[in-house]
Amino acid sequence: MEVEKKEVNAKSADVIAATSGLQGKDYFGYALGDFAGCMAFATVTTLLQRFYTDVWHLSPLFILFMFMFARIWDAINDPIMGRIVDIKRPSKNGRYKVWMKYVSIPLALSVVLMFLPWGSLVEAMGSVGIMVYATVTYVAFGMIYTMHQIPYGSLASVVTTDVKERNKLSVFRSIGAALGNIPVLAITFIWTDKETKTVQYTPVIIGIAIIAVLVAILLFLAYKLNKERVVSKKVGEKAPKGETFRIVKNLLKNRSFLAVSFAGMMLLAGQMFTQSFYTYLFTYKFGADWMNMVSMALTYLPMVILMPFMGKLIRKFGKKAVCAFGSFLAAFANLALFGLGLLSIPANVLSYIFLVFCLISGFGLSIITLEVWALATDAIDDVEVKTGTRNDGSAYSVFMFFRKFGQVIAAVAVNSALLGIGYIQNGQISEQAISSNVDMFYYLATIIPAAMFGIMGIVMAFLYGLSKKKTEELQEAKAEMLAKQVENNEIAIGSEIEG
Repeated sequence: MEVEKKEVNAKSADVIAATSGLQGKDYFGYALGDFAGCMAFATVTTLLQRFYTDVWHLSPLFILFMFMFARIWDAINDPIMGRIVDIKRPSKNGRYKVWMKYVSIPLALSVVLMFLPWGSLVEAMGSVGIMVYATVTYVAFGMIYTMHQIPYGSLASVVTTDVKERNKLSVFRSIGAALGNIPVLAITFIWTDKETKTVQYTPVIIGIAIIAVLVAILLFLAYKLNKERVVSKKVGEKAPKGETFRIVKNLLKNRSFLAVSFAGMMLLAGQMFTQSFYTYLFTYKFGADWMNMVSMALTYLPMVILMPFMGKLIRKFGKKAVCAFGSFLAAFANLALFGLGLLSIPANVLSYIFLVFCLISGFGLSIITLEVWALATDAIDDVEVKTGTRNDGSAYSVFMFFRKFGQVIAAVAVNSALLGIGYIQNGQISEQAISSNVDMFYYLATIIPAAMFGIMGIVMAFLYGLSKKKTEELQEAKAEMLAKQVENNEIAIGSEIEG
């Protein structure tokens, strides 16, 4: 019996060795995928809301319902894309990474199209034409972005099976995502004329076009640099009837998968809300558009500081404990800002205090942002070990389904806030409503993220089931399972994979 156990452990170790050993270029190549994707995504989430209200003068009520429709459809679209990825016969270069090549140019074009037409063409289209154009281009962007994100997220499970390397991949992905948020900051800095506060069309559209070109180039580079080390040999088989429903049911029955999906939803909701709503806050409460760039930098600077220490923190405390702490820290920082806003602090002084607490919140958010993808991969592994089936694309798509509802929550929060303030009245920006509700921008910008991040902390602390010990046990079980799959000729690994 002891000999048999040693043989199983030896086979498991061989599989792990054959599907690991990542080098610097592997981490760099994987990070490029989210660098490019988030460059496109950040451009849309940061600028589009303000573009719709300040350039096209669209009603926040229309924007709210349009975003809800588009993002709910996008959420439904995720599992569809996941099944397409899982059942499509892989090319010689793999199942997942080829999608980065397919979407590189379409994604870049979709970003630019959302911010067109400019100038007199806007008037020629009329209000109905603008609403139709906005809806079509936004939905198209969401669908193309899904074609990138689902295969890219699933890629992590086949790039390596080593838990330490997966944690490192998650960190590099998050760093790539953070860097992807930076280019759009330059556009927020030149977004409005300092005196008239009107949008400066020409430099903005030039900046967006440059970002779009970079997105296409970086996605193609990511395709070239990534390598898949685990490939299923079960291709071209017709899925049993009800297979998709069974997969989703197994995922939603798993406590850890459900918890990390919900936490990921609240994380994205909070991040998207602040990205969009801060642009209004800094213009009207503080009169300082430069704070957009500084606040974003202070939010992501902690990633650079924490990156060298994350491995040690995870090994000592485990991902669950560390991420719960980070979530509560971010909630505390935003709640403290809300409380400070109730005091009679001059706006110029409060602006600097606000940035200090952005840094504190950034440390908390950086912890879970760096590890959220590793948390999701662990949860997907847990489902796979318990059910004995491998459906990485479908599993990751359900995780993204929840994150898309995070976008819905952010859209509802931002536009409900603008409706309550009366930002757009009779098709124009209402200066009177803004001046009489200027403090409300501040209160909403702080209490809403505090609630979102607090809920995220509760979910991670009390609902996510994979503690440090259980994660270690899971990885041992996963290694044994992979060894059996190789022995049964169900998967190909390492040097067995062509291309």
